Amino acid sequence: MKKWIKKSIITLGALALVAPNALLAQAQDGEFEGEEVTVAVVGESSERTWNYVAEKALEEEGITINIELLTDYVVPNVALADGSVDLNAFQHVAFLDNWNAENDGDLEPIGFTLVTKLGLYSDKYESVEDIPENATIAIPSDPTNGGRALLGLEIAGLIEVDDEAGILPTVDDITDNPLNITIDELEAGQLPLVLPDVDAAFINSGHASNAGLSPSDAIFVDTDNPEALNDAYRNIIAARGEDVDNELYLKIVEIYQQDDVAEVIFEEDNGGSVPAWEGAPTFE
Repeated sequence: MKKWIKKSIITLGALALVAPNALLAQAQDGEFEGEEVTVAVVGESSERTWNYVAEKALEEEGITINIELLTDYVVPNVALADGSVDLNAFQHVAFLDNWNAENDGDLEPIGFTLVTKLGLYSDKYESVEDIPENATIAIPSDPTNGGRALLGLEIAGLIEVDDEAGILPTVDDITDNPLNITIDELEAGQLPLVLPDVDAAFINSGHASNAGLSPSDAIFVDTDNPEALNDAYRNIIAARGEDVDNELYLKIVEIYQQDDVAEVIFEEDNGGSVPAWEGAPTFE
């Protein structure tokens, strides 16, 4: 798994370096005129960003991008694998790697998009230091985001996790829990709804934004500690393995990885996500 992730990051890094010049050299005016691409996304803020990308694609290249808004983290990869959609854009490298391993999949990243901020939110406490003994903290139930949340709790100083677990720890990998915190694993979309009933919850930026929350409301944000955050948590545009060199799809990546789209990402997600491709502008 680590080898795959490393390979993916290197490949994407190389693409980020060569794509602008190489793709412009390959693409002639009107080459993609009349082409259609269907992209599956999750979350309303992501849909709004991709609607902007679709407008750019149609105006600049004559490409029609059809956006499929989905509501969970399972369907987008199934839809991509079975050909119902051409691309998806909702997950980070670690999630894709885990999905491929569990489903004998061959989906691959073709370009970085953004890094979502995973925040710890609480209706009861104003800082991590206020979390009491025997607290209940809710985290996403999927392996990668749940693992990221556990690593976030470690970064925050609330628990310790076995280093051997890598980027996919489970509650069984907790080696020290001095406050005797109970970890409640729930479907990611349910986390904002249970916030009043738990002491704190790690909520993905898309779901947080949809619930009217922003990173400034969180008592802890893992991306505030970039040195401790693994590159595997950068989100990507994914394609089927047979399509990694598809020039039309790579043109979509090129259209996405522009400064104006970076601004839309930051604004639409209330600062909950920042662009993640090489050379992207920063907003901090």
